[in-house]
Amino acid sequence: MASVVLSEAEKVYIVHGVQEDLRVDGRGCEDYRCAEVETDVVSNTSGSARVKLGHTDILVGVKAEMGTPKLEKPDEGYLEFFVDCSANATPEFEGRGGEELGTEIANTLYRVFSSESSIDLKSLCINPRDHCWILYVDVLLLECGGNLFDAISIAVKAALFNTRIPKVRVLEDEEGSKEIELSDDPYDCIRLNVDDVPCIVTLSKIGYRHVVDATLQEEACSLASLLISVTSKGALTSMKKMGRGSLDPESIFEMMETGKRVGKSLHIALQKILDEEESLGTSRQKVGFLG
Repeated sequence: MASVVLSEAEKVYIVHGVQEDLRVDGRGCEDYRCAEVETDVVSNTSGSARVKLGHTDILVGVKAEMGTPKLEKPDEGYLEFFVDCSANATPEFEGRGGEELGTEIANTLYRVFSSESSIDLKSLCINPRDHCWILYVDVLLLECGGNLFDAISIAVKAALFNTRIPKVRVLEDEEGSKEIELSDDPYDCIRLNVDDVPCIVTLSKIGYRHVVDATLQEEACSLASLLISVTSKGALTSMKKMGRGSLDPESIFEMMETGKRVGKSLHIALQKILDEEESLGTSRQKVGFLG
């Protein structure tokens, strides 16, 4: 994880500000930084999104490929996550420095999406036991400016919302052999229902209070954080403690309540942006990497 080194005076300044609900950049403890979300930014994918949250920059691409269902779930498709930490994001990722963090992020995403209600995987099944859609979700960390997990979860949800999967017909001949026929019409496609896809809210304990969307400087002042995944209805689907410090039961309960409340607001804001982009259709001006 990228980090910064602060002097004791700087740490005291940040901690004392958080206790008064006033952070260095003027936000309150439960405020997110302004997020920029853009979908359909990579042409050779089934869906893609780029999210900039402060100085954190994330690119996610989703590629739908046909494969064989897993033996234990013969009537479902599935998701595969790959996370690449660019060496340009921070010097700490040079060489193989980002591999451990990439694995940790991928494992967290698997845990978040392990809930059967997050995505209707049965809709990805083409032919039980024989064919299904596999969604390869590739996450590229372009710049690290704090609060990675939240930004990545926002980008993943946006990319899945943007994903279009070709419609398929299964043709069976007189001998019983089956043939797969893909639609050539780009508008004849399946869209994923992402209403129940959770977003991650990271709560960092600083002093006696906790903050959301911590910057790198604030993360340096926090010894323990709580990652919770929250649905748009405010339901908590998974939880994970980070950092070497400890959290008392009362703090955990307060952080969970804050996470559920903030998570619902985060979903509403994200869905509004995605719906606005969708309504613009082909007339939408794309910013891409030149913005």
